[in-house]
Amino acid sequence: MKIIVTSIFVEDQDKALEFYSETLGFIKKDDVPAGEFRWITLVSPDDREGPELLLEPNNHPAAKEYQKKIYAEGIPAAMFGVPDVQKEYERLVKHGVKFTMEPTEMGEVTIAVFDDTCGNLIQIAQQNS
Repeated sequence: MKIIVTSIFVEDQDKALEFYSETLGFIKKDDVPAGEFRWITLVSPDDREGPELLLEPNNHPAAKEYQKKIYAEGIPAAMFGVPDVQKEYERLVKHGVKFTMEPTEMGEVTIAVFDDTCGNLIQIAQQNS
């Protein structure tokens, strides 16, 4: 068994697609109509056949409530691995990304947390040698 698709709730699919592709650098894999919304998935440019991130509309009341509560508690909705958290932090800050936690070493990992502008906190992590 392996992860093929995981989703993240977003307030606006177009805004999320722009942020996740243009700012974060993910590659759009699918963008097809799915009822009143779209099935939009992205992949890592380093693993185009790897797991897909689905930009899931938060239109269901339970999804909105879940998203708001974990955001208010400071809980990241997803974690992405990067080779160098400090370098990625500096790159994203230059793109206007707001961080709620600057790069912080926590034992075997260094992490940072940012606001994705779509209702979520996202954590980036680097394995320390």
